[in-house]
Amino acid sequence: MDSHLPIGLNPQAAQELAKGLNDLLADLQVCSQNVRGFRWNLRGPDVLAMRQTFEAMHTELYAMVDEVAERIRTLDARPLQGFDEVLNTTDVPAVKDVSDGAEAMRHCVAAFSVLLVRERALIQMAQQSHDDGSAVMLGRFIAAHEKQVWLGRVSLG
Repeated sequence: MDSHLPIGLNPQAAQELAKGLNDLLADLQVCSQNVRGFRWNLRGPDVLAMRQTFEAMHTELYAMVDEVAERIRTLDARPLQGFDEVLNTTDVPAVKDVSDGAEAMRHCVAAFSVLLVRERALIQMAQQSHDDGSAVMLGRFIAAHEKQVWLGRVSLG
């Protein structure tokens, strides 16, 4: 009997990675919701430029949420779905009622930093499990979130 998933991975390693990916999924979902709220509630002189910035962030995060959920299914596990599961799992604080662009950007930089810590741990786990699919995905996320932290910090001065 074959001891691997149809995609060639050890089932136990895949389940451990799926658990970590669900943690990342929760973080991404809360970060995405925060950014969407920032975009909706911005006020001030830079509102048009900031709305575009947050719209681009939200679009990228939304795509990442889908990709992580699909990867979890590929690993033969169930992605988190309910708000309660997400909020009980995330390390990204849910933020609301922020209308100042600089404050919103500070929250984004902090959230992307949380994502990076999780992604770096997960990429090591994926590499050790020979899960190239997850490792490549996580490598792209790390590059994108490093750039977001850099751009956010530069915009804050």
